[in-house]
Amino acid sequence: MKTIHATRTPESETRTRILASARRLFARQGFEGTTTRALARAAGVAEGTLFRHFDNKKAILVEVATQGWIELLTDLLTELSEMGSYKAVSQVIQRRLLHLRKNADLMRVCFLEAQFHPELRERIQKDSIEKMTDVAEAFIQTAIDRGIYRPMNPRLVAKVFLGMFAISGFSYETLMGENPSPQAMKDMAEGLADIFLNGVLTRDIED
Repeated sequence: MKTIHATRTPESETRTRILASARRLFARQGFEGTTTRALARAAGVAEGTLFRHFDNKKAILVEVATQGWIELLTDLLTELSEMGSYKAVSQVIQRRLLHLRKNADLMRVCFLEAQFHPELRERIQKDSIEKMTDVAEAFIQTAIDRGIYRPMNPRLVAKVFLGMFAISGFSYETLMGENPSPQAMKDMAEGLADIFLNGVLTRDIED
């Protein structure tokens, strides 16, 4: 039986190159600060080629952000499915910190640029963030049902859970410093996991 291998066409490779260049430029220069001429030059194509693949610059931004959130959702699903136990949050956070650092440009585009474009923000909220929250909520609810996590609003806990990743990734260098050591990343992950799992108050404390 023959194995069929998917082949990338020159057109699909050009589109991928345009999106990769757009992610980088939008993150570093902003959407408004990036001209289509500069984007075409970075992608190694003629400016007219951009508009053969996309209706306008805004369409490129939407595609970059949408693909980015799909990547983040896929990564989250993978991490949770490989999680050894519901207490092994620090291991997940440590791997997420590594991935988020690599995806720094993506995080800047998804979080910063979306704030300035309502239609993009609404699409990201509906198509990506809600789905990520649904996945995390199901994970949290299972832990509650098994008596591992105490009874709480699972959707609220899911949002806190996702918020740790978002803030850590978006503010990576601010929180961790430049070129953090593996031990520093481990300490950061364990600290976040401890706060998430145990809170910050001592037991049975009174005001």
